[in-house]
Amino acid sequence: MYWILLIIAGIFEVAFTFCLGKAKEATGNMVYLWYLGFAVCTFISMSLLVKVSQNLPLGTAYAVWTGIGAVGTVLVGIFVFKEPASFWRLFFISTLIASIVGLKAVSN
Repeated sequence: MYWILLIIAGIFEVAFTFCLGKAKEATGNMVYLWYLGFAVCTFISMSLLVKVSQNLPLGTAYAVWTGIGAVGTVLVGIFVFKEPASFWRLFFISTLIASIVGLKAVSN
């Protein structure tokens, strides 16, 4: 159950970085709506992380949360914001994913 909440918290971390990217591109009042989305997603993500960290090891929970956010943000950058998808960038994202899986495998 807590691992599922941690994954959801990581997804909301990706969502708040997505909102930052969209706010950078927006004009007029749309900027404020993207910042509102950022604030809401940040609140949800942090709230879930706090709940999860009370039941999972803090170091593991935080590492997995930031890992999901990092991988998700890079993928959003590549697919939505047209950032480069070089071999080395994808290689190191793959090693990050392997590390997240490894942390899950060795955690109680």
